[in-house]
Amino acid sequence: MKTVLHLGADRKKVNFGWLNSYHSFSFGNYYDAAKTNFGALRVLNDDNIKGGTGFGKHPHDNMEIISIPLQGALQHEDTTGTKAIIKDNDVQIMSAGTGLQHAEKNNSQTEETSFLQIWIFPKKENIAPRYDQKSFAPALRKNQLQVVVSPTDSNAVWINQDAWLSRYDPDAGSQLTYNLNKKGNGVYVFVLQGSITINNQTLQSRDALGIWDADSINLSANTSSQVLFIDVPMNI
Repeated sequence: MKTVLHLGADRKKVNFGWLNSYHSFSFGNYYDAAKTNFGALRVLNDDNIKGGTGFGKHPHDNMEIISIPLQGALQHEDTTGTKAIIKDNDVQIMSAGTGLQHAEKNNSQTEETSFLQIWIFPKKENIAPRYDQKSFAPALRKNQLQVVVSPTDSNAVWINQDAWLSRYDPDAGSQLTYNLNKKGNGVYVFVLQGSITINNQTLQSRDALGIWDADSINLSANTSSQVLFIDVPMNI
């Protein structure tokens, strides 16, 4: 088993006034040779957007782009013709493929919204751009794993990669054995809230532990917590 620890306090903080963001990996003008990616996981941005603002229309290609709202809601529009509102407990994915443009804005004029922006390298390049969005009941991740992104599970949003994203909201004292979904994958465990321990490594809110060369990991919750598992190929 191999691991890499990324403390929440060590993330790059970027504040543009309208956008306050924390980057787990190199992004934009921020570059750290030790944090360019974790396998196929290229970007994990913890974004907070002020009311009445957002990202104007901009292009992407050959990337799987996932948005997970944590508070508030986002207005989404893209050149596939999709217009949508993405809210807390929703998960949205765009397969950018041959190329598209999109805009994401805070759905509120006054209240801040926060969301995770996740980019994953695709399995197959130059596919036709596509959009998917689903809502996931929070009760179904209480003390159990809830798969929200998968290439094989029709209950989750589909991704053009052998990658799985799962949420888990344990009570204090709960334990979980997480089995990696595919040989050659690693898992990036990101703590949204609370405190957990994985294989004797304690993680607090916004800390992350990347693990590979393992078939499974054991997790215990020290407090009531919220956890995101990002299970991705390590060779890209």
